Amino acid sequence: MNSDTLSVSYRGYIECLNQQDWNNLGRYVSENVSHNGKTLGLSGYRAMLEGDFAAIPDLYFNVALLVSQPPHIACRLKFNCTPVGMLFGLPVNGKPVHFEENVFYEFDDDGKIRTVWSIINKSAIAEQI
Repeated sequence: MNSDTLSVSYRGYIECLNQQDWNNLGRYVSENVSHNGKTLGLSGYRAMLEGDFAAIPDLYFNVALLVSQPPHIACRLKFNCTPVGMLFGLPVNGKPVHFEENVFYEFDDDGKIRTVWSIINKSAIAEQI
């Protein structure tokens, strides 16, 4: 997969998340996906994302920066949202917050995400509540 093809695929994945199109998540994510060193599998990854949307009903992934170097993608995602309760152990409780996530992906030979490393700026959230 070349850089342009990988970038297009990644943007399709982000659109899938934003539409909460869970039935098509497997088009973008491997059956054996891991997140921050823990193997979740596709069903566990989907459950994690569904939990994120339950905690943050207006969750929307905004791509601020995207770098593609196959088989890797690096992305800075920006969020402006209103979590309903706790978020990353912080009592947000309906207060609007904005924060960033730096996330790195490794894709397998089939062009699916197999590894995700995520770093979220939790201190930015803490400063807002």
